[in-house]
Amino acid sequence: MAYARRMWTHVEPIHDVTYFAPEARAAADAIGMRGYWMGYAALRVAPLGAVGPEIATAAFFGFRRDRLARALPDAWAHTDPRTALAARLAGVDAALRRLWGDDVVAGPEVAEAAELAWTAAMAADTAGRVLAAANQALPRPDAPHLALWQATTTLREHRGDGHIAVLVARGIGPLASHLLKVAAGESDGEGLRLGRMFAPEAWQDGLAELRVAGIVDTDDTLTAAGRTLHEEIEAATDAAAESPWTALGAEATARLDALLTPLTGRILSSGMLPDPNPVGLPVSGSV
Repeated sequence: MAYARRMWTHVEPIHDVTYFAPEARAAADAIGMRGYWMGYAALRVAPLGAVGPEIATAAFFGFRRDRLARALPDAWAHTDPRTALAARLAGVDAALRRLWGDDVVAGPEVAEAAELAWTAAMAADTAGRVLAAANQALPRPDAPHLALWQATTTLREHRGDGHIAVLVARGIGPLASHLLKVAAGESDGEGLRLGRMFAPEAWQDGLAELRVAGIVDTDDTLTAAGRTLHEEIEAATDAAAESPWTALGAEATARLDALLTPLTGRILSSGMLPDPNPVGLPVSGSV
């Protein structure tokens, strides 16, 4: 089996409604979150509890502490993790009903997909994977489409935790990881820099270091050595994300793939996800 890369193209868009759908932003605003980043930080970190920016920065990996310190711990003066988790599901509920339609949400395919995805998510090994473990420990929502979303969230954070471990093992920090993603043509550099709150000078210094190391060329794209490094990172990330699909089995994973393909297609065709986007998900031709 080698399903991890393929299944990521399904898991990621479903999970990402909580970041990009206007319903998710409205749900965060409704519980007192002040601005996009406060809502992002509080709702994503809520499975870990009312933690501060230090733990969130470590868990999220890709952000400067200053970005998350603008949201945490201030968010907990306006809400609490339990309320944040309820708001997260409320935003997802509204978003998926709009994107998929009530008939699809209530249909047998979503219910079957939820069962399969939940089985995979519960089988994910979470040793050393804090965000995955915290999401895996949450109770299963009653509604199948929300159970499906929660399962994809656990699986997405499982992959992300593994990706971070791969980067750390290679001595690649948050800034360098973003620069590699941009140089590979997967994300927009200025959007990543601003969102993760890296100063222009730090961004340019990081590029200069990668040029000296022979990873990035003078046109800020990957060199041959850079492409090899990028491929090795992605292959190792895929390998680290394979366990849920191995546990689910080839036949059931293939069935889940088939069930999720039209659901993911509706999300991608809606225009909700920018192209390119911060997560490096290919929007065109990914399903």
